[in-house]
Amino acid sequence: MTVRGVLWLLLFSGAAVGVSGYSVTTSNPNVRVEENKGVDLTCSYSGDFGSNILLRWKFKDRKGSQVFVVHDGKPTAPYADRLTVDGTNLRFSKVTRKDNGVYTCEITSADKTQVGETDVTLTVLVPPSVPFCNVPSSVTTGRTAILSCFDESASPRPTYRWYKNNVLMPDNPSNVAGFKNATYKLNSTSGELKYPAAAKTDTAEYYCESVNDAGPPQKCRAMKMEVRDLNTGGIVAGVIVALLLVALLIFAIWFAKKKGYLPAKKESSSKMNASYHPPPSGGGDDADFTQKSSFVV
Repeated sequence: MTVRGVLWLLLFSGAAVGVSGYSVTTSNPNVRVEENKGVDLTCSYSGDFGSNILLRWKFKDRKGSQVFVVHDGKPTAPYADRLTVDGTNLRFSKVTRKDNGVYTCEITSADKTQVGETDVTLTVLVPPSVPFCNVPSSVTTGRTAILSCFDESASPRPTYRWYKNNVLMPDNPSNVAGFKNATYKLNSTSGELKYPAAAKTDTAEYYCESVNDAGPPQKCRAMKMEVRDLNTGGIVAGVIVALLLVALLIFAIWFAKKKGYLPAKKESSSKMNASYHPPPSGGGDDADFTQKSSFVV
């Protein structure tokens, strides 16, 4: 073996020891359990962490929010009544659908220089329930029609199937002979059935099924969607009636004015009731005398 080969071997061995020296693992990364039953989530770590380790378990739900399940080796308050810590493992006495998500076991060395973690995905099995379906009762030809279906409680997340007049609608209609001319788009994950431009041939009764492997499928009641042509005759008639009403109103106002039924406009300006008369200009002395004599007792 050449010197270069020996050096590469030493580097590789050192890297491998570094990786495996501080490792955290689980014996079962994907756990499935029925609702209201107990379950264990396992976590183990290599000896290099030492015996005095810091243990934390974190939980992230389907919506992405994260909380501590175990902190400093002890269950947090929301979990204390149904969870115990067995070494580094978790033991649930009972799980509910709210416990669906990813649990992370985090091991930290006592001096906090080394940290390792591993994930365990917990799936709580909940059979499908009757989904909530929304089917528009009436759609105009050429307009977009959206039908929706949703089952909030089923776990694992269900897939959805739509039926048209009791016939299963394929996800990809172009691959099925009886649906080659269909223009809909079906998303089996979200449960949305969309007609970008509804046609009269899309008039039918529709219902949806929620499906997963935890129990039998559940369906909503069938609802009819009717696709109708735009009623141009009704629109034209409505416009004519509106114009006639406007013309009738104008004529009524004109006729009332002509017959004097409407009050006349009041004059905006009012005339003064009194006139101002200036005093006489002549006889200045007499005027002065008259004013002065008024003070004589």
